[in-house]
Amino acid sequence: MQSTAAVSLSASAIAGGGARSEATRRPGGLRVCGLRGEALACPSLRISPVPARLAVARAAAATNGAVAGSGGFDYDLVIIGAGVGGHGAALHAVEEGLKTAIIEGDVVGGTCVNRGCVPSKALLAVSGRMRELHDEHHMKSLGLQVSSAGYDRQAVADHANNLASKIRSNLTNSMKALGVDILTGVGTIVGKQKVRYGKAGLPDKEITARNIIIATGSTPFVPKGIEIDGKTVFTSDHALKLESVPDWIAIVGSGYIGLEFSDVYTALGSEVTFVEALDQLMPGFDPEIAKLAQRVLINPRKIDYHTGVFASKITPAKDGKPVFIELIDAKTKEHKETLEVDAALIATGRAPFTKGLGLENINVVTQRGFVPVDERMRVMDADGNVVPNLYCIGDANGKLMLAHAASAQGISVVEQISGKDHILNHLSIPAACFTHPEISMVGLTEPQAREQADKEGFEVDVVKTSFKANTKALAENEGDGIAKLIYRRDTGEILGVHILGLHAADLIHEASNAIALGTRVQDIKFAVHAHPTLSEVLDELFKAAKVNSGVSHSVNEPVAA
Repeated sequence: MQSTAAVSLSASAIAGGGARSEATRRPGGLRVCGLRGEALACPSLRISPVPARLAVARAAAATNGAVAGSGGFDYDLVIIGAGVGGHGAALHAVEEGLKTAIIEGDVVGGTCVNRGCVPSKALLAVSGRMRELHDEHHMKSLGLQVSSAGYDRQAVADHANNLASKIRSNLTNSMKALGVDILTGVGTIVGKQKVRYGKAGLPDKEITARNIIIATGSTPFVPKGIEIDGKTVFTSDHALKLESVPDWIAIVGSGYIGLEFSDVYTALGSEVTFVEALDQLMPGFDPEIAKLAQRVLINPRKIDYHTGVFASKITPAKDGKPVFIELIDAKTKEHKETLEVDAALIATGRAPFTKGLGLENINVVTQRGFVPVDERMRVMDADGNVVPNLYCIGDANGKLMLAHAASAQGISVVEQISGKDHILNHLSIPAACFTHPEISMVGLTEPQAREQADKEGFEVDVVKTSFKANTKALAENEGDGIAKLIYRRDTGEILGVHILGLHAADLIHEASNAIALGTRVQDIKFAVHAHPTLSEVLDELFKAAKVNSGVSHSVNEPVAA
């Protein structure tokens, strides 16, 4: 069975987001910060002393969760899917004293570890080094001389595969060490709090659980008319094996997956052609960031593109013939042209892996394949009612198709079943594209923020800072890039932050945590950053923000013990 987590972020996920408001209190004492409906439950932010947390985890490991007891059930918690989301939920469950099992029909680690985040970062590490070694001007500016640079394709592929194996082993060992039962097989819900699992050729087993989490993840989405052979027409799953480096490759889709693979292939010598259905490249990114990214990541490289077109039919190479890609106009559906390339990578997003879960046994109907959930990740049935003791996290629910979002959702669910209400603020979850340079974002894009401001009647302001003014970036000769802050001028609330530049994926978390904690720009501007560091790009960004006069500094309410 596929497991939760993915490397892509769909445009619909980025576009999501509702009205934002000041910190409020809900019935029952739940304090909500930021986004109404998908907000952070502040009381759950309390931090227990590390020794106490370790003591609970060790005690639970010794008895597989006997601290809580399973009350007549085989387990307190059963998780279907051992990807990053399931793994995060399992570890937190054991820490909370829950007797826990995780069912996996494929391999531990799911998409992220085996076919996504982890091996792709290994390939991107190689592309980054190759790109730097081939940049003669950059090297000379640092006083370095490099005679020649080459690569061993199989060794590069082995690096990605070995990294995935290592991380997969680490995840497995961490769960076993804490006493999580890893059950092998395909999990199916057969009734209320009942799960059956098994492998082909072996008898099925049935277990009961006080609570069940669905964490089955996603698979690559392949549109109709595209024939996959895994060699010349393939998805990201196949591409990560790097069985070849084609001279000319078409990449269908210019989102996160497509953009990262364009970085890898061009660094290794390929020419790339993007095929994008929308009128602009990089849909879902903030438009200003996308425009700059095109100037930095696409225009100087051996990349051309076709926008506003669908790949209506793709035929793999065979009998000495190339890959044929028939392009039609996205609006008129009229044939435009036919491309002949050496290979085609299908990077059109991901689809939830939810078939065979037995949802029909509990009156649950998927929506476009996604399991419907509420803001607490509780599964909803066909009548709009909460299914007791059943949750769904990660790509399978479609809220935000990111590995770390799946993990955060899983931890949030465990908090709830442990008696501590918790709602995850999805607008505080960052996303990153690991190109060279990197792109990262959190919160709303500028068009989304302005649309919300028009509806709610508040003023949006935008400030930007450049990497060209940062000492550390200049020392690295990596001055390309900007950071962009979108905020409410009347309250100082941070609505979104977008970064393109050196180590953008690492820099975004200061902004992400600020949104999660409800920190406003008038407060964070006083934070101290080490000099000289790239973090000063954000320091200058926050200092540049101007809040209306008379707006006081935010005063956070004390967190309950």
